[in-house]
Amino acid sequence: MNMAYDERVEIAAFLETLTPQEWQAPSLCHKWTVKDVVAHIVSYEELTPLGLVMRFAKGRVVNANQVGVQEYSHMSPHELVEFLHRHLRPHGLTAAFGGMIGLVDGTVHHQDIRRALGHPRKVPADRLERILPLVPSNPRLGAGRRIRGLRLVATDVAWQHGDGPEVRGTGEALLMAMTGRKQVTMELTGPGQPTLANRINASSDR
Repeated sequence: MNMAYDERVEIAAFLETLTPQEWQAPSLCHKWTVKDVVAHIVSYEELTPLGLVMRFAKGRVVNANQVGVQEYSHMSPHELVEFLHRHLRPHGLTAAFGGMIGLVDGTVHHQDIRRALGHPRKVPADRLERILPLVPSNPRLGAGRRIRGLRLVATDVAWQHGDGPEVRGTGEALLMAMTGRKQVTMELTGPGQPTLANRINASSDR
């Protein structure tokens, strides 16, 4: 939970530096602008259990995130940042598993914004080492099918996973690749890199 809080503090501080044009720029998330990504980050914070059920029903589960983005689309960038400041410590669904959902979601989407806008950032090693072991088995993230039969090895933090042809890269690049961001695949190396890149590209094109 403390890591999720720290991540959101850093996201909020970065968002305050963005121009109106940057808020409308594409992110690494398919079809989402930077503003859409921020709306998604906060969209589960005040949902009641009934509200969560209704959102999943309306989005037929797989499109629930898009429903949340649409519900917050009326808010201005300033209002979204203010909302995030009021929810730096995750609540509701994002507080599940001790804040782990908020931490993973916040870290990945922070990078979705920064990478797309050309504002690099080094994710703290302790956060990566906490997040990386959780991603392969998370069915909502889809990492399992992307990395099946491959061995992933981080070059800057203490983490590796799986067996098979090796894929090497920074922990952040491996995190983003596992979550389907095709833009990072050229940063990875090893005999398993073409397989992983092809899988990500194929799923991104559908």
